[in-house]
Amino acid sequence: MMQISGRPARVLIVDDSRTIRAMLRTVIDTDPRLEVIGEATDPYAAREAIKRLNPDVITLDVEMPRMNGLVFLEHLMRLRPTPTIMVSNRAQENSDVAIKALSLGAIDCIDLKRFMHDPSMYAGLIQTLLTAANARVGPPKPHDAERSGRSAKPSQFAWNGKFVLIGSSTGGVEALSQILKEFPSGCPPTVVAQHMPRAFLESFCRRLENSVAPTVRSGDEDLPLRQGEILFAPGGDHHLELEKSGAGVRPVREDESALYVPSVDRLFHSAVPTAKKCVAVLLTGMGRDGADGMAALRSAGARTLAQSGDTCVVDGMPRAARQSGAVERSVDLADMAQAILDSTTGSIAARRREVAP
Repeated sequence: MMQISGRPARVLIVDDSRTIRAMLRTVIDTDPRLEVIGEATDPYAAREAIKRLNPDVITLDVEMPRMNGLVFLEHLMRLRPTPTIMVSNRAQENSDVAIKALSLGAIDCIDLKRFMHDPSMYAGLIQTLLTAANARVGPPKPHDAERSGRSAKPSQFAWNGKFVLIGSSTGGVEALSQILKEFPSGCPPTVVAQHMPRAFLESFCRRLENSVAPTVRSGDEDLPLRQGEILFAPGGDHHLELEKSGAGVRPVREDESALYVPSVDRLFHSAVPTAKKCVAVLLTGMGRDGADGMAALRSAGARTLAQSGDTCVVDGMPRAARQSGAVERSVDLADMAQAILDSTTGSIAARRREVAP
């Protein structure tokens, strides 16, 4: 990510602590592609600063006087959507706060406690700010399944035996939530690799379990692929791979060869032996994780779908896959759930003929 239209990306820092504001400014000022244009001590001051300064990206604390940062984020995304990075000392110890922020539209969450004691995280903040400044954010939309009624009902879905692999990163919390809420309880077996710390993934799985029809589990042990279940790669120091038979998954310890954990490429490559039974999906995210694995899957006979660039928060991973020729079809986020279900179902009459004596 480079400057916006040849100029530095404009950053507004929102935090009630003078010490934290000074620290963030010092780190951000080390990169000429970023410019701190202002500071605010609470959401009310931030609102006025946003109107006056029109920042490209905001850093936002959670616990602040006069208004909670999450409440402010919700208002911001509804009234004046602006790419926002949460910087909070509650991000790691209370992962539910981080998942709430991401579901409201935050680009990422930075663990302030670790950040203050680990200078190796400074470069990550810089890259995250640059990514966020170029990201697409918008106001929350009515859920497409509720608005259009297009999602497949359990009585209409006749599983054709194919399983689904999904890779996602920045913006993936909202994208996955939107897609999986349209899945019927008897959905195709689905495995997800979402770039996220292990604690966040566990919180996200709990949140999904309470909001979607299928069962949601973390794949932190050997598990079979079953209809009606969604398995998430556990992250931390483990990836998730398919067994060669395609009948199940197994966690695999990271060997420091992958840039991201969990790795989408590791998941996709592991499914090549059973590619003809696979539907591979790439959603919003920075980088190119999953592009090579998707290309291998398509060459081996898998169906391959990628989120359209116009509907991605960050069109990195899908764009890399499109450029490599790995994508059979680009699909808007609003249509992705139905596209997946269409690829994993057959007509009820056809299914009856298959099982007839």
